[in-house]
Amino acid sequence: MPSYTGQMTPKLSAYIAAGKALDADEREIAALALQQVDEADQAAIDDAWGEVIDRRLDELISGKVESVSGRETIAIARARSALRRR
Repeated sequence: MPSYTGQMTPKLSAYIAAGKALDADEREIAALALQQVDEADQAAIDDAWGEVIDRRLDELISGKVESVSGRETIAIARARSALRRR
């Protein structure tokens, strides 16, 4: 597991230490609570994704962009990753 201690504030470090003292059920509840987004934020997120989906669909339908298969996408990502490792 990577270590993020260099990026943590003392306050965050204290919260994490306190979280480690929780039992498994309490940690699960805390994790679920931290993942919650309030309804207003969720509505804004949903609206933003709706705009992205509409724009991308319009780009596909208009021919502005071409679709790429999943296999091709993975091949492109692997090739780019290999270039970065050189």
